Parts: sequence; C-alpha cells; structure tokens
Amino acid sequence: MWIDLLLVIAGIGLLTLGGEVLISGALGLARRLQISALLTGLVVVGFGTSTPELVVSVDAALINQPGIALGNVMGSNIANVLLILGLCAVVRPLPVTPLGLSRDGVAGVAVSGLVIVLAGGIALGRIDGLILLAGLAGYLAWAYRSERSLQASQPGVSETPDVPGSKDRSVVYIVVATMGGLLLLIAGSRVLLLGAVALARDLGVSEAVIGLTLVAVGTSLPELAVSLIATIRRQVEVAVGNILGSNLFNLLGILGVSSLLQQLPLPHRMVVFDQWVLLACSVAVLFMLWTGRRLSRIEGAIFLLAYAVYLLVTFRVFPS
Repeated sequence: MWIDLLLVIAGIGLLTLGGEVLISGALGLARRLQISALLTGLVVVGFGTSTPELVVSVDAALINQPGIALGNVMGSNIANVLLILGLCAVVRPLPVTPLGLSRDGVAGVAVSGLVIVLAGGIALGRIDGLILLAGLAGYLAWAYRSERSLQASQPGVSETPDVPGSKDRSVVYIVVATMGGLLLLIAGSRVLLLGAVALARDLGVSEAVIGLTLVAVGTSLPELAVSLIATIRRQVEVAVGNILGSNLFNLLGILGVSSLLQQLPLPHRMVVFDQWVLLACSVAVLFMLWTGRRLSRIEGAIFLLAYAVYLLVTFRVFPS
C-alpha cells in the first residue's frame, strides 16, 4: 500500500510541475503574440490550469477507468469552489465584475445542469460528448464577443493581466516549457492513475471515491497555486476567473473529450450525491456573488467547512 501511496504522491508532483511549466510557456507565448487580456486570463490561465485534469481523465477513459475519469472532473470542480475559492476568500474577499457574474457565473450553473440532464442518471455517451464540446465552442465565442464589446467601451481592460508566471520569455524557453510540460503531464497522469487504482483496491473503496478526492485535489493543485498567488498579489479577478473558467472547461471540454473516447457510466453515488453537490456549488457561488458582488471571508469559511463535510460524507456514507 505504501508503494501505491508513493506513486500517487509522485504522480501529483509530476502533474503539478508539468502544469506550472506548461502554463509558464503558454503565458510567455501569449505575451509574445500580444494576446488580449481576455484570451490570456480565460483561455491560458483558466483552461491552462485544467490540463492535469484533461490528461488524467482522458487517460482514465482510454484504459477503461470511467469512475476516475468522471470522479476527477466532478471532484475537481467541487474542490475548486469549496476548497480553493473558500481558501482564497479567507485570505482576501473576492469581488467579481458584472460581466463575470452575468456570463461565467450563470454559465457555470447552466453547464452543471446540462451535464446532469445529458447523463440522465445513467451515462455520458459520444453524442453527449459532441454536445458538450459544441457548448464549449459556443461559450468561447460568447466570451470573445462580450469581451470585445467591453474592450471597445473600456479600452483599459485590454491590458495584459499580471498573472503568476506572465513574464517575457524567449522562443526557446516557450518551446521547451510547452513540450516539457506536456511530457511531465503525461508521465504524471500515468503514475498517478497506476497508484490511485491500486490504492483504491488496497483500501477497499471505489475508483470513483479515489477520483473524487485524492485524484481531484491532486489535479487541482495548479488552480490552487495560481488562484492563491493571484489573491495574495491582489489580482482577485484572476483568482475568480481562473476557477470559473477551469470549471467550465472541466465539464464541457474534459467530459466532452472523455465521453467521445469511451462511454462514461455514472456510479450510483454520483447519481444520488455528487452531481447534486456539483450543481449546488455552482448555484452557491452565483448566489453569493450576486447578493454581495463578492465572496466574503465568512462565506469563504463556510465553503471550507462545507468541503470538510463533503469529504466526511464521501468516506463515511459512500466509501464504495
């Protein structure tokens, strides 16, 4: 069992390092190409931090481990909201822009509901995957048009955001970082999956539980690092946008690709519990941001407590 645990820890370490290196290279490319604040913040930061989840879930689908593929996405989204947003809000209250609230917050609730409807308590198939990927394309088009409209009326918002790792980089660094980050992610996903599946068998818990907890938190470390550093640097818009963008990409992009490769049947516990926790998290974020236009320290503490309760229920009520 200890060897399996070491494999999990090593896999998480490789994923974290690979994610950080890849994001650094992507941000360097964004600055070199003079990409707008929209594409840098939304696509590079928000979607870039989801690359560990993408690699792990796709890898799990390919080797016929759907419980980990689904659990990784649902668990990561739950951890992103309750654990990461909660922690960041405790460090510093998190305000939100009206556009981020009306677009990204509402989209988060709508997409969570869409996944539940498409799965129908049974499975996500190839047609569902196509619908989710079409939704991702539609969201990106919507985000681009709305941000262009905002930039036209407020030229200052087009400035490149000060996000962690956003420095001017050479072409050699960009190429090496991008390729090296991808290789580290692939290696990390294989090591993590090998250890996680074996650990689930050793502990007598389901692969879904391991995916929802250990794998999910491990693959969310890039989001945690970027959002926490951004919060400390007072770039709270980046912290909130990173989580909202990552969650949307997890559901639309990662589940879309994974279900295209392999049908993803929903374990019983996800049908009766986790998918509703996921929806509740999206609704809670929208409600709290809508009522106060920010996430306060008290609300952040409530999120952290809710995550502790979620973990308790996961291991006490639904261990298998």
